[in-house]
Amino acid sequence: MSLTYVETVEVPRNPLDLMEEIVGANDWAHERASSDELAVEIQGRWADYRLFFLWQEDMGALHFSCIFESRVPVEKRREVHSLLAMINEKLWLGHFDLSTEDGTPMFRQTSLLRGAHSASVEQLEDLVDVALTECERFFPAFQFVIWGGKSAEEAMQASLLDVVGEA
Repeated sequence: MSLTYVETVEVPRNPLDLMEEIVGANDWAHERASSDELAVEIQGRWADYRLFFLWQEDMGALHFSCIFESRVPVEKRREVHSLLAMINEKLWLGHFDLSTEDGTPMFRQTSLLRGAHSASVEQLEDLVDVALTECERFFPAFQFVIWGGKSAEEAMQASLLDVVGEA
């Protein structure tokens, strides 16, 4: 089976231009390294997160990653990989990954925008909202494994508990 591609003449607008407007409206620290790269820093409840947006115009793809500020020690990576598999089973959008270079946990997602004039404000806001929600939800599980000495199973059980009230 082969796929026939149809040429389009409309070039999608760079979604990073719109994302930069959203970032500015929220007063988030950011740096536009190039027309195709945007880095943002956001303070979360549990940690600070670094958001990276990469636009690949030829593919019409927006790659996004939300990186934790912590690193996973080499001796904990096997258990963290087990945790990643359990977490990723629970996600509908995006996935968690571990950098092979430095052991940094991250949430990643790529959105294909080919055929669309550009991403909408709502799509970009949802992209960030989903990532931050999932990072905040599962950050404690990573900490339970990395620093608490818990197994991936124990960390998942603890992170999925519904907390009622405030202490």
